[in-house]
Amino acid sequence: MTSVPLNQLEEARRALDAPLFADLAGDAAVSFEFFPPKSEKMEETLWSAIQTLAPLKPRFVSVTYGAGGSTRERTHHTVARIASETAIPAAAHLTCVEATKAEIEEIAREYWAAGVRHIVALRGDPPTEGASFAPHPDGYRNAAELVAGLKAIHPFEISVAAYPECHPEAASFDSDLANLKAKFDAGATRAITQFFFTPEAYFRFCDKARAAGITGEIVPGILPVSNVAQTRKFAGMCGAAIPAWMDRLFEGLDDHPATRQLVAATITAEMCRRLYAGGVRQFHFYTLNRAELAFAICHLLGLRAEAKALENAA
Repeated sequence: MTSVPLNQLEEARRALDAPLFADLAGDAAVSFEFFPPKSEKMEETLWSAIQTLAPLKPRFVSVTYGAGGSTRERTHHTVARIASETAIPAAAHLTCVEATKAEIEEIAREYWAAGVRHIVALRGDPPTEGASFAPHPDGYRNAAELVAGLKAIHPFEISVAAYPECHPEAASFDSDLANLKAKFDAGATRAITQFFFTPEAYFRFCDKARAAGITGEIVPGILPVSNVAQTRKFAGMCGAAIPAWMDRLFEGLDDHPATRQLVAATITAEMCRRLYAGGVRQFHFYTLNRAELAFAICHLLGLRAEAKALENAA
């Protein structure tokens, strides 16, 4: 881990000597990721989650985009509605997959017209699971090119992806870092990491990124785990390692969803607290369109919603 200032060492000691979550300053900033709903019932769940999390004053909320643009219309509808009906800055995911530069420009201009000023720019995964990415002949070859293309259209705020445990398709860790640096050099505002399950994975990655000349903001992406089987599938796609102890903690809980939630909140909150002790003050939560776990963890980190907003969310 990187050497830290004295005040951070004192904070780390306090985290060990006092109750972990006692009297935190509430100085963390958070953002949340959602996916576009497929049905009316899922839309109700999504908007309930947004209403619950909005009083925490997130920096932004982002909405994912399916492989090959398969959720394009639903993503646009969800992002536009957030932009028009809430005070939360909305960010739209956009990928290179099966799209020409002209098509991406059209989508970007539609977002700008809808009041969206923030794009999460990704290379994207092929629509067929297990297939290799192949750029469209008239499209962008990678996320760095996409970032540069978007910046040429409008002065978007742009977030990009980072992989603390290396992208599964990368030739090496160094080449993966070079790719991340290319995205920042092209105009990215920040990187949001794929999820990870040990603070050390994030801190080591940040050390390596700084050593590679990357100076931009690197926000840890946090996935509260309540379904280990689903998480294992996600982890395989993005190169994240699931510690054996985490598997063991969820053993025997298949028929106990409420207990799984409590275990998930405990594990994730402890990791976030250790990140906080190491100086992290910005967190991005992969919500899977549910508010409970993210809201609980933010509360433990010292963030507070207004009492009236809490009553409305109840």
